[in-house]
Amino acid sequence: MKKIGLLVLLAATATWAQSAADMPPAGTPTPDGTIATTANFPVQRVQMPTYADVYCAGFINRQTLPDANFVAGGLDTPETTKFVKDDIVYLEGRGYTLGAEYEIVRALRDINEYEMYPGQKKLLKETGHPYEEVGRVRIIDTRSKTAIGHIEYACDPINPGDTAIPFAEKTMVVFHPPLRFDRFLPTGSKVSGRIVMGRDFDSELGTGQKIYMNVGANQGVKVGDYFRAVRTYEADLRDPVDSLSFRAALSEDTQAKQPSVDPGLFERSNGPVIHVRDLPRRAVGEIVVIGTTPTTATGMIVFAMEDVHAGDGVELDEQNQ
Repeated sequence: MKKIGLLVLLAATATWAQSAADMPPAGTPTPDGTIATTANFPVQRVQMPTYADVYCAGFINRQTLPDANFVAGGLDTPETTKFVKDDIVYLEGRGYTLGAEYEIVRALRDINEYEMYPGQKKLLKETGHPYEEVGRVRIIDTRSKTAIGHIEYACDPINPGDTAIPFAEKTMVVFHPPLRFDRFLPTGSKVSGRIVMGRDFDSELGTGQKIYMNVGANQGVKVGDYFRAVRTYEADLRDPVDSLSFRAALSEDTQAKQPSVDPGLFERSNGPVIHVRDLPRRAVGEIVVIGTTPTTATGMIVFAMEDVHAGDGVELDEQNQ
């Protein structure tokens, strides 16, 4: 077993070394009119998803899932309302068979009424219903009106009312060697969408965190695909907080001509005009797809240059497939 592990490690190291050798040296001009430096072409070493990342990521589903089968309680009901690995739980509903495995999911609602980006509520309503993946249960007894299950895996404590759906094995993501990350790659991907929300309703996310996108299998998206999270500076203009920075002074008091930002939106000065919409779009992170539905995809951030935001755009990274 140790020999097999060593061979896998050596193979991964050789793959990494080959990939690194294929990268253009820093400062090398490229055919498309750029010069590769560590600032605009940093090397990304992706963080690969674990079993827990894949099976606990959650998802958004266009249709509401049937909830006739659900957790009714457990061995220590009513004193205990949260059940974890190796606990016994009781399941209401029909169709349970001895030995069958069920995934426990939880329909979610955002108790925070504040929109993390303009139009978030409308976009989420159009995309579907968010669900948390809570754990996995095996049916061990069907002699009573409620089936009896043994919790074999738990992402979070399972609560009464959580929904039980048939369990399905998921595809794991394979190792990916490091590549150079083009921070200013112009748009051109055939598959693009948006980060609708983050897991646990987080709005600012980093490496290892999960996000939900409004593109899915119907657009050809599959597990293992890589997406770039991208952001324009106009997004800051639309943000009620970030836009305040554009009103701050941009220059030194001793500058003869003071620059101004987008006349019509802000006060005009006597100096050069900065058009925010003309500033280059920047890539802020890399996302690997770890789950799909026909219309949505669950992704994990595997590399981030800065915070990835709910509302950021996403594009299929055709250079990273």
